[in-house]
Amino acid sequence: MRLLIVEDEKRLALSLAKGLTAEGYAVDVVHDGLEGLHRAAEGDYDLLLLDIMLPGMNGYRICAALRAAGNDVPILMLTAKDGEYDEAEGLDTGADDYLTKPFSYVVLIARIKALLRRRGRGAGASPTLTVGDLRVETAARRVFRAEREITLTAKEFAVLEQLAVRAGEVVSKAQILEHVWDFAYDGDPNIIEVYISALRRKLGAECIQTVRGAGYRLVAGR
Repeated sequence: MRLLIVEDEKRLALSLAKGLTAEGYAVDVVHDGLEGLHRAAEGDYDLLLLDIMLPGMNGYRICAALRAAGNDVPILMLTAKDGEYDEAEGLDTGADDYLTKPFSYVVLIARIKALLRRRGRGAGASPTLTVGDLRVETAARRVFRAEREITLTAKEFAVLEQLAVRAGEVVSKAQILEHVWDFAYDGDPNIIEVYISALRRKLGAECIQTVRGAGYRLVAGR
């Protein structure tokens, strides 16, 4: 899952990004409203954490602009302001949820997971992905093969999840990079091969096929 944080309090934004990255999300951060709107409109994000008081363009206007353009990315608004009027205005512009600072990090994670689950149900997806005897529980971030739980790192899980949601289809390196690494990553794209090798060792080599020149395909193991 790829998240965008639009927050001008740099220490808070970077702290959130660090925590969410540890949870296995790919996280991009911007500190300006106009840049946030551009990034949200052009990028393929699964959720947007949006502050209200921003330089350049406030969160209300960003949210309204995205919804007017038909962008249905889940939006969780963050603000230091409090009161029913502010919450109503945020939700009226199309936000999906609202969290007032200071907030509990545990509550934030719970809200994010709830919004992602809600979006998954709306898109016809399931929080549990099954491919043969492989079961990927996306909400709990657990993986089982033939009822045996397999321990994965956060990045390994994120790569597997991208393959699992497109099981049977070829997923390119570019698609995996886009969803699992943030936009600032400028390293070797062959890093994906390292994670694919690790997944094959843990899941079984037959589960992930290499389609030469195109990418990888997750299939039912034998």
